[in-house]
Amino acid sequence: MTNSSGKSSRKKKKDQNLTRPYRNGSDLPEESNDHPLRLIPLGGMHEVGKNMTVLEYEDEIVIVDCGMGFPDSDMPGVDVIIPDFTYLRENRHKIKGLFITHGHEDHIGAIPWFIDEFDVPLYATPLTIKLIENKLESRNKKLLLKADLRQVKAGDIVDAGKFSVRFIHINHSVPDSVSLALSCPAGTAIVTGDFKVDYTPIKGDPIDLGTFAELGNQGVLALISDSTNIEREGHSMSESKVGDAFSEIFANASGRIIITTFASNVWRLQQVITAAERYNRKVLILGRSMLNTFNAATELGYVDYNPKTIINLNELDNYTPEQLVLLTTGSQGEPMAALTRLAFSEHRSVEIMTGDTVVLSSSMIPGNETAIYKVIDALFRKGADVIYHALADVHASGHAFRDELLLMNRLVRPQFFIPAHGEYRMLYTHAKLINDMGTASENIAILKNGDILELYPDRMSFAGFTEGEGIPIDGSGMGDIDEYVLHDRRLLADDGVVTIALTLDKEKDEILGQVDIQTRGFIYSSEMHHIVDICRERLDDMGNKQRKRGKPLVYALTEKNIKNEIQKALFEYTRRRPVVIVSINLL
Repeated sequence: MTNSSGKSSRKKKKDQNLTRPYRNGSDLPEESNDHPLRLIPLGGMHEVGKNMTVLEYEDEIVIVDCGMGFPDSDMPGVDVIIPDFTYLRENRHKIKGLFITHGHEDHIGAIPWFIDEFDVPLYATPLTIKLIENKLESRNKKLLLKADLRQVKAGDIVDAGKFSVRFIHINHSVPDSVSLALSCPAGTAIVTGDFKVDYTPIKGDPIDLGTFAELGNQGVLALISDSTNIEREGHSMSESKVGDAFSEIFANASGRIIITTFASNVWRLQQVITAAERYNRKVLILGRSMLNTFNAATELGYVDYNPKTIINLNELDNYTPEQLVLLTTGSQGEPMAALTRLAFSEHRSVEIMTGDTVVLSSSMIPGNETAIYKVIDALFRKGADVIYHALADVHASGHAFRDELLLMNRLVRPQFFIPAHGEYRMLYTHAKLINDMGTASENIAILKNGDILELYPDRMSFAGFTEGEGIPIDGSGMGDIDEYVLHDRRLLADDGVVTIALTLDKEKDEILGQVDIQTRGFIYSSEMHHIVDICRERLDDMGNKQRKRGKPLVYALTEKNIKNEIQKALFEYTRRRPVVIVSINLL
C-alpha cells in the first residue's frame, strides 16, 4: 500500500511538471556563454490555427508559417485573427526569411499582412506558392508585385544566414506539404507542420521517414510537433480508403451527387473526379476557393482527368441528374459557401432536388457543429439523402493519430519536445504521451503564444515573453479592435440598444417637441410602446424634480444623467442592460 501511494505521488508530480517547465526564476538554470536557439511561437499554441513560429539564433531570425485563425462566438464583427507581429517589428533587421510548410489558411492566411510590413524572402513549394499568389492577388495586386516568393521543393536545403533549412516530404491533405529541419550552430529544430503517415497516398510518395531517421541519428535539439489528433488512438486512415467509399456511393446513387470537402484538399478532388469518370458522370465545381485550388493543381499537373469531365454552370442543363456530380465548398456550414446557399435555396443557379445524394467529405472543426448540422437538417428537409462522417468513411484526416506521432518522436529522438498546433488539452496529452515513453518532463515544454524559450545543448530555460494574443481583423482594419470594442459589440448582441434624442431650449427651459426614443434588438415589438412610455415617464420625473428645486433643466438633463436613469428604469422592468445612447441638441 505504501509503495502504491509513493508511485502515485511521483507520477502526479511528473505530470504537473509538464505544464510549467522553468517558469519560475528560481527554477532557471545557470547562465552560460553558449548562444541558445530561441523558440518563440506567435500562434498555434492553445489553439488550432494561426500558426507562426519564430526561431532566433544570435542576431538572426527565421520564421515558419504565417497563418490566420477564426474568431470565437464572443468576437462579433471580427472576420479573422492574425498573429501579433510586435516581436518581429522590434527585430525586423534580424529576419532572414519566411518558410512555409503548406498551403492551408491556418499556415498562409496572414501572409498578405506580413508582406505589407516586411520585405523578406518567402520560401515555399510549388502549389503553396500558387495558393499564396492567388491570395495576394485577390487582396491587393501590389502585394503580389512586392512579394519576394522563392519556389523550392522537398529535399532542397536553403541557407538563410546562420540557419540552414531543409524541406522534408510529408503526407497531408494538400500536395507539396513539407516539414522543416532548421539547423544553426546551437543545433537542429524540426517543425513538422501538419502531417500524417500515409503508406498508400493517392499520388506521390509516402512520407520521407528515412530523412527523419537520418536527422535523428545526427542529433536533433528540438521537435515541434503537430498535436491535432493526439486524442485519436491508432493510425489514421489512408486517403485511398476514401476512394472505396466514394465508389460504393457512386454505384448506388440514382440522382445527382453533391460532394463538399475542404477547398484545398486536392487529393479528395482527384478521388471525386476519378469516381465520376468511372461511373460516366460530369463534374461541376462550385465555389471560388475550390475552383482556384483546382486550377492551380491542374496547372502543376497534380490532378489527372479527361478535360471533358469538367463542365461549367452553363452546361448543367445538358445532363440528367444521374450524369452529374457537383463539387462544392461549405463543408463547415459557412454562411456564404456554395453548399449552405444550396441548402437554404439562396444559390442563384442551382437548387437541391429530391433524390440528390449529398456527401460531407470532411471532419467537423470544433465550434462549427451547430452550423454544419443546420445545413444537414436543411438538406434532409429538401429531400436529399445526406451522408457524413458519422454514417460512412467519407473523410480521412490529414493529421497524424497517436501511433504516427509516436513513430515521429521515436525516429527523431529529440533532446527537447514541444507539442504544437493544438488546444491546451491536446498539447498536454501529447506531452504526457512523450513523457510516458521516457522523455524527462524537464525536457518537455508546453508553451503559450508569445513565450520565449531558450534551448541549450543540455537544458532549456524560459526567457520571457512577447505579445502573442493575436490581432483581430475587421474588414480592412488591422489592430483597431480592442477589448472595449468587443465588449460593446457583445452588449449590443446580447441586450440591444436604446437611443434617446431630444432638443432642449435653454432660454425657455423646456424640451421642444417630443423626445425621439428608438430600440433595436432589445425588446419584442409588442412591448415597444410600453418601453417608450417608461422612458418618457422617467424623463418627465427628472424634469419635475429639477423644477421643484428651482434650477434649470440643462443641469439635470445631461447625457450622463439621462443614460443612468434610463438604464435603471429599463433594468427594473426587464432585468436587462441595453446600451443607451443619448443625443441632446441645445438651443
